[in-house]
Amino acid sequence: MQVTETVEITGHLMDSGLLSRVLDDIRGYGGEYTLDKFDLGYDKDDPSTVRMTVGAEDEESLQRLLMRIQTKGANLVDPGTPEITEVSQDGVFPDGFYSTTNLPTSVRLGGHWVTVQNPEMDCGLLVEGDAVRTIPMSEVRAGMRIISSAQGVRVTPPIVTSTEDGFGFMESDVSSEKPQRVLVKQVADGMREAKANGQKVLWVGGPGIVHTGAAPAMVAIVEAGYVDVLFAGNALATHDIESSLYGTSLGVDLARGRGVEHGHEHHIRAINTIRKAGSIAAAVEQGVLTSGVMHALVKHGKQFVLVGSVRDDGPLPDVYTDVLEGQRAMRAELDGVGYCLMAATMLHSVATGNILPASIPLTCVDINPATVTKLADRGSSQARGIVTDVGLFVEHLARELSPTYADMK
Repeated sequence: MQVTETVEITGHLMDSGLLSRVLDDIRGYGGEYTLDKFDLGYDKDDPSTVRMTVGAEDEESLQRLLMRIQTKGANLVDPGTPEITEVSQDGVFPDGFYSTTNLPTSVRLGGHWVTVQNPEMDCGLLVEGDAVRTIPMSEVRAGMRIISSAQGVRVTPPIVTSTEDGFGFMESDVSSEKPQRVLVKQVADGMREAKANGQKVLWVGGPGIVHTGAAPAMVAIVEAGYVDVLFAGNALATHDIESSLYGTSLGVDLARGRGVEHGHEHHIRAINTIRKAGSIAAAVEQGVLTSGVMHALVKHGKQFVLVGSVRDDGPLPDVYTDVLEGQRAMRAELDGVGYCLMAATMLHSVATGNILPASIPLTCVDINPATVTKLADRGSSQARGIVTDVGLFVEHLARELSPTYADMK
């Protein structure tokens, strides 16, 4: 190996498998390593520390390797100072740009560590005077100063608590067989804690909330103050409004659970009604929309961001059809969020996970195990998955958070 650097990593390296993953990354990137120091924790709660020399064939490969293992907390022993490159073309990062994670990150500027603002994965690091923040590729402009090295950058990995030794059932992070009441209470407690700290609760929802008949339960949760922001697509809002106007969701009578004559037209007629009013808020003000989740959000002054897709009908006038504009709108609502619940939507859950800092607790609920595991696979290390029927889960959550709803049921 022609170029080398010395890195150090501390934590529960053995029982969490963290050291093994770091070494796999080094070899996967064609690098080499030499263990220089290995202090193994004496008790199971004691952290271990490993110092190693890593090498690659050239500087560019080494930088890529260092960036990769840094995501797991392997930071340079001698951090040095970052290399900063000026952008020469709008929408294009400089070669060798530092690709970010959503983990807490610091940059060494002027001999001091500066905390990176709004940590987000798959972005660049923009230096603005004495401050550093993440910036998406689509937002970068010529003349901006972007960090293009692993030197001078430090990442703080999440703390992985050690688990009890021994064989056990239902020990995975994602299980459909864990006690529902306990899981619901844990989510409710997370929301209560966020509100007690003056933070917002973010929901990311799919149309399954309406299809399963859980919209009234979600309305109760909005009214109880535990939905401050909703991220969704055209579908959730459309079928919620269809339910309010026609009592159906995708043409299925929610009271009887079967299709009705001409029901297939209801969703597009609902969209047309809102477009005629001008917006969802206008429809509420005009008395056209009198119930449902979207009505409750407008009535209680809560925020929602609806971002569409190529398959949308209509769409509703509030829907962002430009995905970059939609991303900007979603990012603008993240300030102050202290808890996030994702329910019955894979695409919007992954999209939101991509822009959420790892410091925000995140729970994903879906009947499909692939949905709740995909978030962690995509880098949202804080994601917790619950495999269950979304309708029943939201119903139980409403009983936990809304005394009025609990009394009604």
